[in-house]
Amino acid sequence: MTTANTLTIKLVRSPIGCREDHRATVRGLGLRKINSVSVLQDTPAVRGMINKISYLLQVI
Repeated sequence: MTTANTLTIKLVRSPIGCREDHRATVRGLGLRKINSVSVLQDTPAVRGMINKISYLLQVI
């Protein structure tokens, strides 16, 4: 479902036990529980957040 201007991301791993700033990044991306999905604009800021916590996410 990835179009030219949006990215769909899914939280596949729990942020429990991760660094506090990584947990804040998960919340900043609009993700709460495992398997929650968020559709975001494809901007450099969002790309940076995804790269920071890529081990917790799956880009759909």
